Amino acid sequence: MANKKLSDIPVSVLDLVPVREGQTPTDSFKNTIELAQHVEKWGYQRYWMAEHHNFVGIASSATAVLIGHVAGATSKIRVGSGGVMLPNHAPLVVAEQFGTLESLYPGRIDLGLGRAPGTDQGTSMALRRVLRGTVDEFPNNVVELRDYLGDVDPNAKVRAVPGEGTHVPIYILGSSTFGAQLAGILGMPYAFASHFAPSHLKAALHMYRESFQPIGKLKEPYAIACVNVIAADTDEEALFQSTTLYQSFLNVVRGTGKRMLPPVKSMDGLWDASERYAVQQMLRYSFVGSPATVESELQTFLDETQVDEIMVASNIYEPKDRLRSYEILSGMFKKV
Repeated sequence: MANKKLSDIPVSVLDLVPVREGQTPTDSFKNTIELAQHVEKWGYQRYWMAEHHNFVGIASSATAVLIGHVAGATSKIRVGSGGVMLPNHAPLVVAEQFGTLESLYPGRIDLGLGRAPGTDQGTSMALRRVLRGTVDEFPNNVVELRDYLGDVDPNAKVRAVPGEGTHVPIYILGSSTFGAQLAGILGMPYAFASHFAPSHLKAALHMYRESFQPIGKLKEPYAIACVNVIAADTDEEALFQSTTLYQSFLNVVRGTGKRMLPPVKSMDGLWDASERYAVQQMLRYSFVGSPATVESELQTFLDETQVDEIMVASNIYEPKDRLRSYEILSGMFKKV
């Protein structure tokens, strides 16, 4: 099979809805709407937001609410979760939420599911209270949720209303081979979080493709890889902007919660050698530079992975610079 070109595949957005230093979630939501409207115009495939809790720098905790907000402010781009952390929720509640969204915005809603809690242990307990779901029950919960959104069964004792009969597309998200194998066995599309957990990407893609069973509507494997991209008009400007991303992941390594920080001239003095190594390992699939630089590196990534779609997270401080990065990218990929 001939290698794919970037222009052969769609590109999508993962928005963590960052809260910038000195600003509020209200400001973040305005920036999200502006970005969603622009990328829709530029031909992006889908716009996903991820469930996180107890992070002062991320405002996407009520993911389903934000999906409705973005879908209502756009007209054709697909909008969804990247993802809903299923151990935090009863499958029926998720089915009802996304069945409602699909009923409001037909043919535009995606449901990406993750098995991690999306937060720390203490916050997980606060979220769940007496909900006994665990990551070990994830496969069964996925099947239960898929059944709720599947064909209408008038004889079912428990029905998702809205939800039943909507057939909202479900994606399995992962950062290891566990989700890859599950997605393959269930014949579902798969999205890998290589924007922060790159080490198992190739093994997971191989596992997914080898285990795939065409038991549903999806007849062939469909793999999405999420990567970090910071594109600017020059390499120098992109490298400057990338220091916001590095500072964000440095805070992850240190376990310190902060709002999104503005770029700095140099990371020297902000991290030590071990911290720098840890951040760079996590950000292995980050593409930073001018249009020519980013396009060349992304094509190499596609050559190596042969994924069907690339999803892009752009942790850029200034909203106008984030818009410019996505505008640059839009010219490299297939339009929808």
